[in-house]
Amino acid sequence: MIEQYLPVLFFVVLGIAFGIGPIVAGYLLGPQKPDTEKNSPYECGFEAFEDARMKFDVRFYLVAILFIIFDLEIAFLFPWAVAIDEIGLAGLLAMAVFLTILVVGFIYEWKKGALEWE
Repeated sequence: MIEQYLPVLFFVVLGIAFGIGPIVAGYLLGPQKPDTEKNSPYECGFEAFEDARMKFDVRFYLVAILFIIFDLEIAFLFPWAVAIDEIGLAGLLAMAVFLTILVVGFIYEWKKGALEWE
C-alpha cells in the first residue's frame, strides 16, 4: 500500500526542497550587510508617506481585476484542453462562448484605456 504513495511523497519532498533550498542558500551564501536603505519599508514602488488612508489610483484595481480575469481563463482552459475528447462539440461551443465573452471584455478594457500606464 505504501508503494502507491511513494511517488507522491517523493514529489512533495522534492517540491519542498526546491522551495526552501534557494531561500536557505541565499541566506547562507549572500552578503549580510544590512543598512538603513535595505531595512526601510518598501511598498508599491514609492516611499511610504503621509496617512495610511491615502487615495490610490483606480488603475491599480483595474490591473488587479484584469489579472484575475485572465488567470481564471487559464484555470478553465487547462481542464478543458485535457478533457476535449470527452466533452465533444458541446464543450467546444461552451468554451468558444466563454472565450468570446472574455475577449470582448478585454477589447472593452483596451478601448477604455485601462491598459495604458503613465
